[in-house]
Formats: sequence, structure tokens, C-alpha cells
Amino acid sequence: MVDEELVKKTLRAVLRSGKGGLPLSRLQAEYKELTGEAVPHRELGHATLDTMLRAMPSVVRVDRALSGEVMCYATAGKEMAHLTKLAARQHTAEKTGRPQMVNCQMRVKPSAPFVLNGKTDNPTASNSTFNLATNLLHLFFFSLTKYDAFTAPANLNENIPQPKPRTSHSSSYIPKLIQSRLKEILIKHSNGFWVSKLPQLYRELYKQDLPSEAMKDLEQWTHICIVEKPCSSKPNELLLYPAKDIRQTSTPPSSAMRPTADRQPSSPFQAQQLSTTPSSSTSSLLESPKALSEDLKQKLGVLLLKYSSGLWAHALPKLYQDTYKTKLPEYVLDNLLLLSEICTIDYPMPDNPKRAILYGKVAEDENCNQAELADLKVREEVGRCFSSQTTPPLLIPTEEYPSVLVVEARSTNSVVLRYIGEGYSKALEKLEDDMKEYYKQDNTKKPLASLSSGQLTAVYAEEEEEILRAHVCEVMSDKVKVNYVDHGFSEVISKSRLLEMHEKFLRLPFQATKCKLAGLESFSQEPAVLKKFDSMARGKILLAELLEQDEIPLMVLYDMSQDDDVNINAACLRTLQEKSLDIPLQVPDRSEFYSKVIISPSVTTVCSDGTFCCQIPSQGLTKLNEILEKTETYFHSQVTSESLVSRPFCGKSCLARYKGRWSRVEITNLHGSRVLDILFVDLAVKASVEVIELREIPPPFLCDFVSIPPQAVRCCLADLSVSVGSWTPDAVQRLKDTILHCSDCSLKIVKVEESKHLYHVYLFTSKNINDPSSSLSCHLADLDLWKQHADIFLSSQEHLKAPSGPITSIPTASPQLDSGRRLPGSPSGSLPLPPVLELPPLGQNMDIYVSVACHPGHFVLQPWQDMYKLMVLMEEMILYYNRRDDNLITVEKNQVYAAKVENNWHRVLVKGVLSSGLVSVYELDYGKHELVSCTLLRPLIQEFRQLPFQGITAQLAGVKPRKWSEEASIVFRNHIEKKPLVAQLDSVQEAEQPWYRRVTVYLVDTSQEDRDIWVHDLMAEFADDLTKAA
Repeated sequence: MVDEELVKKTLRAVLRSGKGGLPLSRLQAEYKELTGEAVPHRELGHATLDTMLRAMPSVVRVDRALSGEVMCYATAGKEMAHLTKLAARQHTAEKTGRPQMVNCQMRVKPSAPFVLNGKTDNPTASNSTFNLATNLLHLFFFSLTKYDAFTAPANLNENIPQPKPRTSHSSSYIPKLIQSRLKEILIKHSNGFWVSKLPQLYRELYKQDLPSEAMKDLEQWTHICIVEKPCSSKPNELLLYPAKDIRQTSTPPSSAMRPTADRQPSSPFQAQQLSTTPSSSTSSLLESPKALSEDLKQKLGVLLLKYSSGLWAHALPKLYQDTYKTKLPEYVLDNLLLLSEICTIDYPMPDNPKRAILYGKVAEDENCNQAELADLKVREEVGRCFSSQTTPPLLIPTEEYPSVLVVEARSTNSVVLRYIGEGYSKALEKLEDDMKEYYKQDNTKKPLASLSSGQLTAVYAEEEEEILRAHVCEVMSDKVKVNYVDHGFSEVISKSRLLEMHEKFLRLPFQATKCKLAGLESFSQEPAVLKKFDSMARGKILLAELLEQDEIPLMVLYDMSQDDDVNINAACLRTLQEKSLDIPLQVPDRSEFYSKVIISPSVTTVCSDGTFCCQIPSQGLTKLNEILEKTETYFHSQVTSESLVSRPFCGKSCLARYKGRWSRVEITNLHGSRVLDILFVDLAVKASVEVIELREIPPPFLCDFVSIPPQAVRCCLADLSVSVGSWTPDAVQRLKDTILHCSDCSLKIVKVEESKHLYHVYLFTSKNINDPSSSLSCHLADLDLWKQHADIFLSSQEHLKAPSGPITSIPTASPQLDSGRRLPGSPSGSLPLPPVLELPPLGQNMDIYVSVACHPGHFVLQPWQDMYKLMVLMEEMILYYNRRDDNLITVEKNQVYAAKVENNWHRVLVKGVLSSGLVSVYELDYGKHELVSCTLLRPLIQEFRQLPFQGITAQLAGVKPRKWSEEASIVFRNHIEKKPLVAQLDSVQEAEQPWYRRVTVYLVDTSQEDRDIWVHDLMAEFADDLTKAA
């Protein structure tokens, strides 16, 4: 008997993993991957899956895309609005803006370094999108520390000795790296400083927050520092001094690739660079100076500080020459140790010392130590005079993407908001309930004896019978103006409503705070911007991306309640575009406009759905070209680093080079901290670049650039029997070959879809522009480009163009398949596979991350040690493949390729090909099965075959093999998927190919401080409960 409610819950979970919806075919595969079985639509009384889904409107919304493909979207339930009801406790719509019911199940993107975020954008869209399935759980990454190995008893029913591992830490906590940086801080402050000031010093020096775990470990690092408790200080204040052995010496920090404290960090290759350098570079080292000149040191220091997230050493020469118009001396890269005074050198790839990342150091004043000593005395005095009326400061949430409730904004540089969640809105709700209960008693309603500006008070809100905290702004004759410190608005009220504030209600920080909106600093008072922001954000709960955690933090706000996520900052900036410079979708005389022939339009890109984008002559395009020419002259005359983009974020407008000229771009996605996706807004061309290739818009031209709307026009061929979205890869390629490089073409507009901003046009490549039959539409319609091939699977020696019989499903990998044979001359087969991933001895432990989990009999893990290497590899693949426009390649089954999945490039194994042009692939580093277009496959070059495949197929040890139920599979998946764990290796089943290799492991969750969770015990107990219930 099939449990319909369980099926609904599982479908809802699968659908919510896809932000933009899932194709019907993909939904079936995702469901089967989760449960191990297909969707049981027949058992529930439905002939087809489509029919069953349409009968579940509370779970799924079924729609048809432009391509004709059936899409499935999750339907929002009642639980989606519970956070809004809890948090939006405002008192009048005029005062605060009545909060609207929005989707508060926030979809978030991960922070670097371990996950590359991907999303799909329309070429002309500027909204930021987040992928829940790959991102949500990554916000709570826990680093793991290893514990002593032990041997499991032969009888699995016996109690296994479970020694307590060391406390697990957050992903940003790498002890070796923190210790080396702490040495640098202590050398500069050799006279000591308050421990409480360490986070501020760390943030100023390294542009990062100090992990809270480091504060707890200070007393254990006796070789680094001395923690002292002065008798004159407050009990919770401690002093920090450098240990004796580091007061006179400075050691460049080394990187620690693993969170495991007892593992050796990556070597900085100091000895290797001095003793094993090839003879060709040895002479260069001998000729190079022992130290950099002060001028060179200063210039390099400025560049490095611009990129607080690090700068690849190999990118330094070009960046230096572009900025200072002079060549960087070669000896700098030959001997990176020369840079140790101005930067920290990190080696993420131990086998390649040239792939170093440089982190700039912040220089401090020589009198800093004297200032620190004076600060100590001041703080002691302040501690003695601490007022009982002072509340603690409001701390910025530690999460990178907190939820916020926007109250109001008189300027984009001073937006009033509240944080939502534990310790914020929930704590305020409890406080106000306690105040309401406390002031119900007659003996507690004490009116204020005297009033003065700045005084804290409790205010009785008559209309809602609540008590709110406020401070007095202005005292009048019979009234008083107060500001509600937790809600951010002001009001003039009667003095009789003021009550004496009890001290116990001052322990919670005031909840109303302010932020600045990134990208709008120069337009903070523009009426159009403020009006747009008020209509889009006021009274709503939004997702906030924290860019700078200053006193007034810098943020990007996103509205996640719509079908498409909306970047509020970018939407406000677009309100400054002048309508007169836009390309008109409506004209007074349509017949004249449509009959007008546009000579030599500039076609910039052709999309996979058959649409193409071009530029046509207009007033806006003329003005844009004039400003771009002035910008070229400006950059040639400037010798400064001020134009470098040091703080990229989604939706940011800046400049990048396209075919040798500067063009306007918008950042659409970030891959880690150094690689990002951009959209050339006037060309509708997507690209992936390094952050060093971007430039800020020069201030003299900022207003002009912002006022010009995007100049790319989206078109499709008119009178073509094939609809948009149904183009075959061959037809798209023929269209590209015909129009992308055509210098003598003409365009005639025949129809406009205003809702889609889409022009239907005749495109002519000859001079016969008055005859529609000579248009490109008629020419392509007569060609044999639109036939779909039959569904096929490829044997090891079959090609994509040699179809066999149709298939009904995609087979999974099997060890019996002969995947070692390769077609002679094949680019994939001629290259060797990466080396096999090394595993620890049996019975030993390893830190791992679970990327995919189906059930205890099948999940995929990745070694934690090499995750950073994988991130670096994927960044390089993004840059390499996104910059190439290769033609279609021949595809072979059981061969390794690079494939673009969403916005990232993965190393994949080809499993089969469908008639629609989709290819079934297996991600060798993550263990996922995906369907991608055959146009998104590329040969995997030798450079990307050095790192072993990181995905390891595994099964859980300590449990009996069985067919796991849907309930057990969901429990297992919720406990381990997308989480870092500790694995003890029980057995290894070797295979001819690395993707058939299989391991059996015990899994331990060490994220809780008080106990370790052994997953096999958990699953055995759950299975017993199910057996008893049955």
C-alpha cells in the first residue's frame, strides 16, 4: 500500500530543491535518486505521472515552457509565511509600513571556498538567483578534527568504543592559518592588548572575521601567545601578549588545507624554491635583489589590499602593468619570498608551488603600541563607570545571508531595518511579552518624574495594549516625541503614556539598526530611487547579503517571494534610466517603423533557443559609444589603482573589455572569490572572468552610464514554422555561422511581442530586401536541420551520429561494462585518466563531505583534504571553457568529458544520449547524475586530469544490507547529505575504473560539542522501530 501523504512530502522536497522548477523528466529521475523507486502514479490510481501531478495542486504546479517542455514547480504551503507573522509586529501601516506576506523560506547561496554557486539567467535579466539544493546547508559548514583510530569489533552487535573527538569548528576556522596570522598581530603589538579587541584587529588586517573558536583556543596556544588576567580589570577582560619565542622573529604563515589540527599544512615551498629550483631560474634568483624597493613595495601593497580575498600570483604582472603602465620585474614572481613583508603567501596546490595566492597585509602606524596602552587605561576607567542604563550593542548576525525586515529609508546610505531570527525578532517578541505582563501590575506603572532628551522609557501603546521601549527625542509642552528603538520609527505622543523603564528590560540590544545599499552610494538621495525602494522593500522581509560588516554594514537586498528572485539594489538603480534613450517598443506610426529596413545591424550573440541579440542604430547607442570613447581616454591617462573592483557582488555595474574595448557589464554570479560571471548588458553576451579584469565606472561618467538603458535587442526570425525554444543544435549552429560574422545583412521588423520584449524580424544576407521569400527564415526552413534523432545509447565505439534502437530509460553504471576501450583518434580516449584517489589504511579515519545520499547502501563522499583543490580546479575550468566557442564534438559512451551543469563546469562520464539532444552524464567529483545538452560537452584537456576524481561511492558499515524504505532513506539523507563528517574506512572494493570503486565506512557526526552521533547506530535503531511498528 502506497502512502499518498509520504509521496506528496517527497515530491515537495524534490521540487523545492530546484529554484526554477524541474522538467517532468528530471522530476522522475530526482525522485528515484532520493527514494530508489519511480513515482508510484499507477498505484495511486493515475494512468500517467502528468495526470497525478495535476491532481495535486497543493503540492505542485504544472506548466509548459516556451520550448514545449512540461515544467513542475513547488506550490507554497501555509508554513512558508509563519516567519512573517512572527516578525512583522509593527503597529501602524503609516509608521512602519505594514509587512506583506512573503516567502520567508530563504534560498541562499554558499560562501567560498568550498562550493561554487550556479544559476541560470535570461541574457537580459539582472536578478540574482540562488540554488537551494546545492547551497542551503552549506551556510552551516562545520570543519572536522580527527580523533585517534580504533578498530571495530568483529561482532557489530557489540558496543563499539567511541572516543570523543576534538570539538568541531566552522569551515572558516583553520588553526594553523589563524595561529600564523595571530603571530603577525602580536609582533606589531608587542606590548599586548585586550583580548576583546582581537576580533577588530583581525578584521582590519585581513578583511575577515576572526572565527569564534579561535577565542576559545587562545589559552592553549602557549607557543604563540600568553593570556593574562589583570587584577584591576573587569572579570571578563583578559590581556594578550606574544610568547617569548616570537617577540623578536617573524615567520611567514603557512596554509593549512584541512581543519584537522594534527595534519601537516601545505608547505610554502621555501626550501624548494631555494634549493631545487631549475638552473634556468637559479640564475634569476641570484641576480634578483634581496629586498624590494620601497616604491615597488608600496605599489604592490596597494594592489594586494584591493583584493582582500586573495590574488593569484600569476595574475600580478598583467594587473601591475594595466594599473601603473609599466612592467613588473620578472624576479618578483621567481622569488615570491620577496613579498613576505607585504603579503601572506598561500599555496592551495602543494604539487604546484607556482599556483600561489597572495593576501595583502595592512600596514600600521609606528605609534600604534603607545595608542594601545592609552586605550587600555581608558577602557578600565570606562569599565568602572559603566552605567546601568546602557544596553549591549546589537551584533551583526554571523550568517552571511540573514533575513531582515525593512522599516524605512530616507537615504540608501541609512536604511532602517531589523534582523529576523533567533536572538533578534524572536528575542524581541519574548521581551515585549514579558514587558506587557510586568506592566499589567498597578505598582509597576510608574510615570516618569522628569523628562529629558535621550532618556530611555517604556511607552504604553494604547491601540494594541503593548509596552514598547523608546528613547525621548524632543520634549514639548504637553507632548513628547519618542523613537521606538526596536522598531525604528518615531511618534509624538502624550506624556501620560511614558513609564519608567525597569533595568531588566535593557539587557536585549536595541533591535532597530541601519545599513547602506551597495551600488547606490552616489544616488542615495535620488527621489526616484527612494520611491522605488519604498514600493519594493518597505515592510517586507528580505534576504540580505553582507558585503562589509562595519558600524553601518553594506548590503545587497533580495526579494525571494516572487517567481524570480529580485535584486532590490539593481532594480532601484534601473529607475534612473532615461526612457528617451531606450529602443522604443511602441512608435506612433507602426507601419512606417515596421516597414523600415535597418542596414547592417550588429548581431552580438545567438542563443540556444533560436533567438539572437543585436544592436540597432538609436539615440541611446550613439550616446553610449561617445561615453565609451571618453572612458578609453580616461583609463589611458590614469595611473592609479582606484578603478580596480575590490568588492564584487551580484547586480553590480562596472566595466570589462570586450574585443579590446571597454563595455558595460553587470555581475550575475560569483564563483568563489576570484572568478565570476558577467553579462555585457549592451551586447547580451555572457562571459566568465577573473575579478582583476573588472574596472569601476569612472566617477565623471557614472551618471551618464546609468542613464542609458541596455542597448541589446532580442529578436527571432519571423514566419518560421519552428517555434522559439524548439531549435535543434544543428539549426542553432547554422544560424551562428550565417549571421554572427556577416558584415552585409539587413533587418526588417514585422512584429513586436511587448510582454517579452521580443522582435520578430526578417533577416536578409543579400541585397534583395523587399522579397520575404529571400529572407533567412525561408532559407533555413528548406534545410534538413529540424529532425530529431532517435533516442540512443552509445557503445564504446559508437558515435553520436550512428543511432541505434530507442530506449525507455537511462541505465546506471555497472562494473561489467567495458569502459576501457576507446575509439582510435578520439580526443578523450587518447588522454590518460587522473591518478586514483589515495585512501587511508583500513580502520583509519578521514574527514569527508557527503555530496549525495540516497540510502545507507548508496551515497557519495568527498575527502575534505582536497576540497579546496577541487574549487581551484573548477574555477580554472570555468575560465577556460566559458572563453571558448567550440563547435559540436563527437561523443562516446563511457568516456570522460567536461560538461556545463547550470553555471559550473564538471568532469563527467557520459552514460547515454536522448533524441532531444540531451546527454546523460555522471559527475565524477560529486556523484550526481544529470541530463545536459550535447552542446555543453567539451573535451577534458590534460590540465584538468591531474587531480584525482573526488567522488567516492560508499555504503554504510555496521548495518545489515536490506531494501531501505522511503522513510529510512529520508532520515538518512537528512542526517548526512551536504554535511561534513568523520568516516572510518572499513573496506575497499577496487575496480578497473575509478568510478566503479566502492568503499564501506562508518560515519560519525562530530558537530555537537557534547556527543558524537554514529550514523549506523541511528539507522539500526530507526529500522528496528519500523519493524516493530509493522
